[in-house]
Amino acid sequence: MLFAFICDDKPGVGLELRLANRPDHVAWLTGLGTTLKFAGPFMDDSGEEMRGSLVVVEADSIDAARALSAQDPFYKAGVFENVDVRAWNWTIGKPEGV
Repeated sequence: MLFAFICDDKPGVGLELRLANRPDHVAWLTGLGTTLKFAGPFMDDSGEEMRGSLVVVEADSIDAARALSAQDPFYKAGVFENVDVRAWNWTIGKPEGV
């Protein structure tokens, strides 16, 4: 089952914390292997500054997905104001074999 982590950075402090913890966050995402389906930052309206994250993973349950999201270095560092974990169904644009 797929789950989306919809993450909003804390206003004013999220960007600074995000940049300081980005190498650990990227290493964590890479370490997820095939559990990770895709990920990337939400951007501000100008498209220049990161202000949140979208991460889609495969997990056995919502509880397993929530536990996984809590391991994100951004989450641990306090980058996010909130993280919403939702079951998600990849319907359109899904690559073959995924």
